[in-house]
Amino acid sequence: MRRTRALRALTGAVLTGFALLAAAGTASADDPSASPGTGRDGDGAPAAAGTTFRLATQIRQGERAAAEGSAGDYFYWVFPADAGQRVTVTATVKLPESAGRQGTSRWRIDVHDGLRRRQACVHGSQTKAAPADAASVELSCTLRTVRAWAEPWSDAPLPGSYYVRLTVVDLPQRDLGLPVRAEIEATSVDAGGAHAVDGRLATPLVPLTVTGPERDDRDSSQQEQDEQQEQDEQQEQDEQQETAEAAGAPEDGWSSGWWTDRWLWTAAGGLLTAFTTAAGYSLARGPGRRPGAPPRA
Repeated sequence: MRRTRALRALTGAVLTGFALLAAAGTASADDPSASPGTGRDGDGAPAAAGTTFRLATQIRQGERAAAEGSAGDYFYWVFPADAGQRVTVTATVKLPESAGRQGTSRWRIDVHDGLRRRQACVHGSQTKAAPADAASVELSCTLRTVRAWAEPWSDAPLPGSYYVRLTVVDLPQRDLGLPVRAEIEATSVDAGGAHAVDGRLATPLVPLTVTGPERDDRDSSQQEQDEQQEQDEQQEQDEQQETAEAAGAPEDGWSSGWWTDRWLWTAAGGLLTAFTTAAGYSLARGPGRRPGAPPRA
C-alpha cells in the first residue's frame, strides 16, 4: 500500500513538472522579445540590418530601427517614400569604450533610390568623424523633395523604395571588427504643392528585395523531381514578391495623383481676379446717377 502511494506521488510530481515546462515554453514562444530569430525587438521595431541591397531590412517611416554589428560591416535598410515628401534619414552609431580603440574613425551614410542611384543630400552631416574618445557619432541626410514624375534622364528622387547604407569609411586597422550598435530612423515632411508637377509615375520604383533560389539543370531521369521543384520555387517566389511589394508600399498606399494644394491657390486666385475686375469696372464707370435726378447737360 505504501509503495503504491509513493509511486502515485512520484508520478504526479513528474506530470506536474512536465506541465510547468510546457507552460513556460508556450509563454516564451508567445513573447516576441524571447525569440531573437524574428529580427525584431519587444516593440516590434527591426533589430537587425541587411548586408546587401537585396537583403536590406524593411522599415517604416517614423520607426527607429537598430542593429548590432562590427566596425567594417555594411548595414542596409529600405523604406518607402511617396511624392511630395522631403525625407530626412538620421543614424546614430554607438561605439565601444575608448580604451579598446586605437584612433579616429569616419562614418558615412548613403541613400539610394529604387534604381540604386545614390541621391544627393541637401542638408545634414552625411560623413562625420568620431574621435577615439567619442561614445557615439550622429549622421543625417535630407533628400530633395520626392517628385511624382521626372524625365528619364533625370536623377530626381521618385516614389518608391529608398535604401540606406551605413558603414565606416576610415578607421585604424586594429579597430576592424570591434562591436558597434547602429540606430536609424527615416522621417518626412510634406513639401506642399509648390513642388508638385503635372505628371504621375506609372509604377513606383519598388524592386524586389528578395529573389527566389536559382534552379540547376537536371538529368532527364529526374524530370518529375524537376517539375515539382520548379513549382515549389515558383510558388515561393510569388509569395516573396507579394511580401516585398506589400512591405515596400506606404501604409496608406501611393498617393501620387492629380490633387495638390495648388488647386486651392488656383481657386483663390480666380476669386481674387473676379473681385479685382468688378472693383476696377466700378471705378472706371464712375458714380452712378441717383434715381429721379435730372440728366447731365
